[in-house]
Order: sequence, then C-alpha cells, then structure tokens
Amino acid sequence: MAKIDAFLKLMVESGASDLHMTAGNPPILRLHGDLQRIKYKVLENDELKAMLYEITPEERIRVFEETGDVDFGFELPGLARFRVNMFQQKNGIGAVFRLIPSKVKTAEELGLPPIITKLAMLPKGLVLVTGPTGSGKSTTLAAIIDYANRNRQDHILTIEDPIEFVHQSRGCLVNQREVGIHTQSFASALRSALREDPDIILVGEMRDLETIALAIEAAMTGHLVLSTLHTINASKTVDRIVEIFPHQQQPQIRSTLADALRAVVSQTLFKRIDRPGRVVAFEILIATPAARNLIREGKTYQIPSVIQTGRKYGMISLDDSIMELLKKGLISPEEALNKAVDKGRFLPFVKQAETADFTEVIA
Repeated sequence: MAKIDAFLKLMVESGASDLHMTAGNPPILRLHGDLQRIKYKVLENDELKAMLYEITPEERIRVFEETGDVDFGFELPGLARFRVNMFQQKNGIGAVFRLIPSKVKTAEELGLPPIITKLAMLPKGLVLVTGPTGSGKSTTLAAIIDYANRNRQDHILTIEDPIEFVHQSRGCLVNQREVGIHTQSFASALRSALREDPDIILVGEMRDLETIALAIEAAMTGHLVLSTLHTINASKTVDRIVEIFPHQQQPQIRSTLADALRAVVSQTLFKRIDRPGRVVAFEILIATPAARNLIREGKTYQIPSVIQTGRKYGMISLDDSIMELLKKGLISPEEALNKAVDKGRFLPFVKQAETADFTEVIA
C-alpha cells in the first residue's frame, strides 16, 4: 500500500472532489467547492516527492523531470480512479488529485436534462460540453458515453489525457486511449481514428487548432464526435473555435462548423443550500437551422435569442436554468446573482445587490 493511499481514502470518504498536496503546506481537500485543510503536518518537499513518485509511472516521471508538470491517471482498485496533475512550484513539488468515481453515474442518476441522452443517439456531428475547470464536464460526457454504450451497437473510441472514467464494453465495443501512453497527442490519435472504424469518438479536450480541425473533419465524415472546451456559454464556444483559426480561414470554418455542430452543453456549478453538495445549471444550444445560419453568418451575438425561443427543442439559457434552481430553493440568491448573465433579473431576490466581482456593473 502506497503511503499516499490513506489521503486518497480520506478524500473519497469525505466526499471531496480534489486533494491538494504541495510542499510547504498540509494536505488540503476541496469539499463542496471550499478548501479545507487536513489536520496533518506541513509536507516537506523530499517527503512529498517520495510519496508522489511511489505511484507515478516511470515514463511520467521522466516527462515531469524534463518539463516541470505532467498528467496521469491513478487507480485504487475497488475504490476510485484519480486524475493527477503533478507540478513544480516555489516551495518544491505539488500535485492535485481529482476524484473520478469507479462507477459511471447514469444520466438519470445525475438528473441531466432528457435532451442530453438524445445526443448520445445522434448518428454524426459535433457535440461539445463546456464550462470552467471543475464544472463536471467529464462526468456529463461519461454519462453520454454510458448511455450510448448501453443503447447502441457501435464502436466507441475515446482519446483522453489521462483516461478518467473507465467504460466496459456493453452494447458497444469501447476502446480507450491515453495521450502520452497509447498515442503521442490528441491530433495523432484523431488522425489514426479515422482508420479505426469508430462510430463515436470522444476527444478529452480540444486544446489546439490541429485537434479542433481534425475533430470537425471527423464530425463531417459521418462520426459522432464528443469533446470539451473551457468556455462559459454557447456563443463563446462558437467564437472560441472560429477565432483559433487564421483570419483568412475563418469564413470557411464558420460554414464547416455550422454544418458539423449538433449541440453545445455549457455547465456551471452552484453550492446547494438545501443540503451539502453542488448542483449544475445548464445552457443548452441545439443546432437548429436558425442557429446554423447565425454561426455561418458570424452573428453569434444572436445565439441567446435562438436559445430563448428554442425550448421545444430542449434548449435552455443559463439564466433560465439558474432561475429554476433558485425557485426550487436549491441555491442562494446571492450566488445566482453572481453567476447570472442578466443580473437585473435576479436583483429582486437579494437583500443587498452586490456581486462578488465588483467590476461588474448592474444596470
């Protein structure tokens, strides 16, 4: 048993989402969004380095010592998997462990909107799940893959850095590849994927121009492609994809993206006030003909209007989703106000109209 296992078990038992281990500090858990220090001594660099190296694959240690940071997956059999980021910082070595439950939660267990499971049954196209770091994107994607795995008879290929949720082949054949171990990069794996007869391709993250271009190409050639971006809503997601390309290519990319895109699901996490835990607010854009035309014409600023009038297609705006959570008594008025887009809509619910970001002006 590795020395660090005790901290990981405590993390799982506490219901924490992350464990921070950095030289010069005691171990710290992120519990329901807040950091809480574990009652333990301050970690010395050499001691922590030995603890981390004990569970780090040799090839990942080499990458870490060459570059100063590395990602890898670690599993405690029968308990959970963890996504690990190890890095160098001022006081020495550091690492963050993100909990990946051993059992994939279904869409029903997560309470995802019904339209999200319909996305798992699409024959082709690009589906993006977006949101800030730690907003549950991987959990939502895993639920989509799980639904497809149980309800389709196809080949699912995942490309991840590192592998997070482990999927057993059920109705589908599932092959999972890890960047840095099974393939050199997202882009090289995507190039190979088109020769591996996949029906569904999960790209852990669209990080660069080449990966984005290949993902769109795969979506255009008859594959269902699922991926993530660190964007906060549907219109910003479209802008981010287009703007990563050189200016002269952007009109063509708008047209191609308009044809390839099927949906954007954006997530924002909130602390619950009815019980310990967190709850998700969604913004969902379905690529209807009206939405495609706006993307093609570069009028992404009008996408919120399409979402507002697209309820019958399963669309919902972030503010409407936040309002639903607020009216159910699941989140506080103050946090609703802080994370809303149209803050004026939430002013009547708060006693003191002050946001956490004082640079934001409420009209």
